[in-house]
Amino acid sequence: MTEQMSNDAGADTELPLPVRLALRAEHAQVLDKIHEPAHSLARALVADQRRHDVLTGKWLGHAAHPVLTDLPLGAWMSSMLLDLLGGRKARVASRRLVAVGVVGAVPTALTGVAEWARTDAEEKRVGFLHAAGNTVALGLYGASWIARRRGRHAGGVSLGLAGGLVSAGAGYLGAHLTLARKVGARHPVFEGDETP
Repeated sequence: MTEQMSNDAGADTELPLPVRLALRAEHAQVLDKIHEPAHSLARALVADQRRHDVLTGKWLGHAAHPVLTDLPLGAWMSSMLLDLLGGRKARVASRRLVAVGVVGAVPTALTGVAEWARTDAEEKRVGFLHAAGNTVALGLYGASWIARRRGRHAGGVSLGLAGGLVSAGAGYLGAHLTLARKVGARHPVFEGDETP
């Protein structure tokens, strides 16, 4: 028994750090009491079938959430590139891109919450951390926009860079859910291995 535990521990350390962290998040039962009120609200959001179908992407054939993430993340990434490479003339455009990302994050978050409502156990915990990270990133980008608007460009850039780092970590957890754990709405034709 001790030898088996030792072998399991050795195998665990060979996994890449992000994989180990994702697995720990899946088994962090301490999150259950924290996320349950939010998960109840998520289930209420999709209780109406029509709203469920719109938010989960039934009209699209698969989850709308991954598609919508491109808008805020693309806007924020473009803003970061302008901050680093665009010089003073790019400041207004960069600030506007931050705003586009903040506005675009709202429907993206709603579709993510709708997907999260359908999860159980391990996926629920990871989804909660994914959402919490994205909420922090959104707050940082909102603060970045305010700082830029008030003429504190350097502070706004710093807040934007911090938001980018947080959203990258949260994005890893989102990718873990969709790619590793196959969380996400999809048309029934995609459920099996056979294609029509």
